Amino acid sequence: MVPLERNFFAAAALARYRLIKTGGRELIRSRRAFIREGFLSTSQAVAQHLPYLRRYARALSGSQASGDAYVAATLEALVQDPKVLDTGLSTRIALYRLFTKIWNSVAVNGKPSSGASSQPVERHLAQIAPKPRQAFLLVALEGLSEDDAAKVLDIDAPMLRDLVEESGRELAAEIATDVLIIEDETFIALDLEGLVESLGHRVLGVARTHSEAVALAKTKRPGIILADIQLADGSSGLDAVNEMLRTFEVPVIFITAYPERFLTGERPEPAFLIAKPFQPSTVSAVLSQALFFERNARRRERRAS
Repeated sequence: MVPLERNFFAAAALARYRLIKTGGRELIRSRRAFIREGFLSTSQAVAQHLPYLRRYARALSGSQASGDAYVAATLEALVQDPKVLDTGLSTRIALYRLFTKIWNSVAVNGKPSSGASSQPVERHLAQIAPKPRQAFLLVALEGLSEDDAAKVLDIDAPMLRDLVEESGRELAAEIATDVLIIEDETFIALDLEGLVESLGHRVLGVARTHSEAVALAKTKRPGIILADIQLADGSSGLDAVNEMLRTFEVPVIFITAYPERFLTGERPEPAFLIAKPFQPSTVSAVLSQALFFERNARRRERRAS
């Protein structure tokens, strides 16, 4: 019997060749073959996750054609052996895990394809080493929990956190920005300042009150804001951020011991929430995630205009 990993490699190479020749029609044919072979219930379960897997594959490989080649190879592997998803995991996690085995079995993995997108965000992502890039995209783009992302990559949760933190440092080095910290607790502010600078960003300043935050933002326009909600003089970091956002747009991460105040107050969008006490790896991941999506949003706006 041919080892499964060898089947992965052969299927990936064949699917990539067919996709180049057919302009993507092979992906559709693979789905049809999957159904014709009598795996209807499995194919229905898989089909609902394919748009998201294609999105992940595109972000990972740098182009839709290259990403679809890996997705097609995944479907080819399922046609050959439908039991490969019988792992005790949910269909989505098992599918992404299978895709990952195929992705990691191909020698050119991690190198931007010749058709890679020239968009800045995707060029930055392409510079991140393969494993950290996978970890970051599974958590940030696909919204998987740390435990599920770790299962996809066949590692434990602490290693997953290390990879996400590494990706945060590498991505930050590519898209460094100016950060405003709104935090009234001195030691937490120092921790955040050190973390932000270790990622390659620049700290514009640290504000302890609503008025200090607004004043700093007027003189130094931040690229992202890290804000507590309950501030030293009883004022609100949430109110301060909402006041700033009336004059300019910026992504915001609230780091607070009072998450319920964020959920019940007038929330800025988009905004991210981290509850205290926090892990540095969480702040690193969410900071990179916020900047990643903010740049994608700007790109979409430019297209629309």
